Amino acid sequence: MPDHQPLTDHEAETLDAHWRALNYLSACQLYLRDNPLLAEPLRAEHIKPRLLGHWGTCPGLGLVYTHLNRLVRERGQRALGVWGPGHGAAAVLSGAWLEGTFGELNPDAPRDAEGMLRLFRDFSQPGGIPSHTAPEVPGSLQEGGELGYSLAHAYGAAFDNPDLLVCAVIGDGEAETGPLAASWHSDKFLDPVHDGAVLPVLHLNGYKIANPTVLARLPEEELGALLHGYGYEPLFVTAAPDTPHPEVHRAMAATFDTALGHIRSIQHAARSAGTGTGGPAEGTPHSARPRWPMVVLRTPKGWTGPRELDGAPVEGTWRAHQVPLPGVHDDPEQLRQLEHWLRSYGPRELFDEGGRPLPHVVECVPDGDLRLGSVPEANGGRLLRQLPLPSLKPHGVQVDRPGGGSHEPTRVLGGLLAELLTATEERRDFRLFGPDETDSNHLNGVYEATGRGWQGEYEPTDEHLSPHGRVLEVLSEHMCQGWLEGYVLTGRNGLFASYEGFANIVASMAAQHVKWVHSAREVPWRRPVAGLNYLLTSHAWRQDHNGFSHQDPGFVDHVLSKSPDVVRAYLPPDTNTLLCVADHVLRTRDTVNVVVAGKHPCFDWLDLEAAWAHCARGLGVWEWAGTEREGEEPDVVLACAGDVPTLETLAAASLLREWLPGLAVRVVNVVDLTRLMPPSQHPHGMPDGEFDAVFTRDRPVIFAYHGYPWLVHRLTYRRTAHDRMAVRGYREMGSTTTPFDMVVRNGMDRYHLVMDVVDRTPGLGARAVRARQAAADMRERHHARVREHGTDLPEVTDWRWPGR
Repeated sequence: MPDHQPLTDHEAETLDAHWRALNYLSACQLYLRDNPLLAEPLRAEHIKPRLLGHWGTCPGLGLVYTHLNRLVRERGQRALGVWGPGHGAAAVLSGAWLEGTFGELNPDAPRDAEGMLRLFRDFSQPGGIPSHTAPEVPGSLQEGGELGYSLAHAYGAAFDNPDLLVCAVIGDGEAETGPLAASWHSDKFLDPVHDGAVLPVLHLNGYKIANPTVLARLPEEELGALLHGYGYEPLFVTAAPDTPHPEVHRAMAATFDTALGHIRSIQHAARSAGTGTGGPAEGTPHSARPRWPMVVLRTPKGWTGPRELDGAPVEGTWRAHQVPLPGVHDDPEQLRQLEHWLRSYGPRELFDEGGRPLPHVVECVPDGDLRLGSVPEANGGRLLRQLPLPSLKPHGVQVDRPGGGSHEPTRVLGGLLAELLTATEERRDFRLFGPDETDSNHLNGVYEATGRGWQGEYEPTDEHLSPHGRVLEVLSEHMCQGWLEGYVLTGRNGLFASYEGFANIVASMAAQHVKWVHSAREVPWRRPVAGLNYLLTSHAWRQDHNGFSHQDPGFVDHVLSKSPDVVRAYLPPDTNTLLCVADHVLRTRDTVNVVVAGKHPCFDWLDLEAAWAHCARGLGVWEWAGTEREGEEPDVVLACAGDVPTLETLAAASLLREWLPGLAVRVVNVVDLTRLMPPSQHPHGMPDGEFDAVFTRDRPVIFAYHGYPWLVHRLTYRRTAHDRMAVRGYREMGSTTTPFDMVVRNGMDRYHLVMDVVDRTPGLGARAVRARQAAADMRERHHARVREHGTDLPEVTDWRWPGR
């Protein structure tokens, strides 16, 4: 069967009518506040007071939208559009309005003149619709300002979606970004058996805001070689300003048909392989990896718009990027040009007198949920199912007494994740993503359930590679983040495990996802999606062997500066609390959850039942660790958040028992950092009365925190206890050194905490002098030993919680 049949004249005409309608609606969104069908001559009062938007990419996006519609309708292919040049939201909105989806979701904007005018007036106006693709735009799943992420999002959407075609339109400006350059390698991880397909459309219109783009200036042979080297089969479609539109539509239709035929051949061969599993097997030569098609679409920037302004060219130049005729309010000639431009699309040939699209205009539009604005994957909460989370009891570690044993928290978590991966083997809606660190982060228990996804060549020394593996590792945090975002936004669940120090690489991506979720919560028809979950391990306090470059706990600061209704941060102090936190975050909706946990052996403080209660509270007093008398206020509060701060705090508490036996000490552990905030600032915030009951209203608080100390001050600045709070944490004093020397260098060691207690607790006086001197002496002993022997003090390495 041939890949395609040439378009008939009628088909080319109807596709061109749809495209012209898209272009008309897109241009009108930038300019018009009245006279939507140009039923009367255009006047200045018909123009919006503020002209905002991006015209230059709209015609190309509209062309892709039109032909993707045809592919869905004529070939029965379910498809999702990922619009990389999302600043051209007007084109995507036009497509959604023409197909009827926009009016169904926004009843005040039906497919008639009144609804058309509502679309125009709301576009890029206060209280209306943003000029970039956003949650308000049907069929979109990424904010239009996220240049660089479209291809990774597309592959994330395609994973475990075997019947879906994801068409990722990549702007040539976007193609210059680092995340996008890395994302071309996603084809090496796409399983043709269990995954869908991604059809990248590299849209080259020549310019960014003011400069030419790199890829658009490459000769076709060089560009083709580059894309071929990435593993793709590039198909070229080129349109010049004067290329007859029927020729363009015939070329686009033939190219899309050829691409789909190639995709279906790849999938059929893999899915019908004799083993029933398909994909490359161990020892398969590299050439067996599928070479997926992609499209290179060259169109003029601002195509079909004004050719020139005041003697300077506009169409095909950077001047068409935003509003090509900016002076229409005051310049009668520009107003005349605008009217001529809008009428060139023939609105009377596209819409009836009531503003409804004529039948031939929407002939290419598919029905129901096959419409690009209505496809469920673009509103992923419609598809989301609760994960079959395993019981924690078989995975929880036994704790006969606090500190009586130790485990590697992430290794135990790996067993829980393995069971979850097994439980989702058939439904395939959970994946683990990470930058080549699953083994290093001690999560390799997951390989009992699945392998690492890999479509390339296999060598005898490889371990755990599988063409169908659901652990995806690539040494690009941007790709991992983008894959996970695309996966979550299309209705699935996942976890991104990373070294803590390198999470900041995706800080801007995390911020954009938070903004998306925050905005989506305010759109009535958007369904909640699964929480986006980070596990940050190999953290700053245990990167003493790698040194300063790997020591940065600042990702939590970044995330907690964002929308409080979305962001969460958890610092479980031991293995059982990590299990409880993991169970919680994997159940959340419309959140971004950051979990910081260690991979090294860590004392077990709480049994599973106590851990569950402690995590449910978010923070609480550990009565067994303190020396306060029942019914009386403590003399001092020792607070901690994080596994190493908890260790140092409990060690300090044990020293105070020994050196100052009459001192009443309260120990408070914090798991959920946002509990430190007032309810007015965060939904998890603790009411003032409860906060004061835990931290007291007038006693000193010595707080050992995992990250930068000023975060705790920021979270608690409105609390009564704030002025009495001394916070110890990471102070950028990193190095390649011993574990205990790391905490000493940063002033968070047990001896410094004891000294803080002595210095800040009223009434201790002379009876504490010896205790303070003993603590200072131990710090000096440490400095001498670590420089002479390169090891920590036996008093530190051999320390155990003494109990009562």
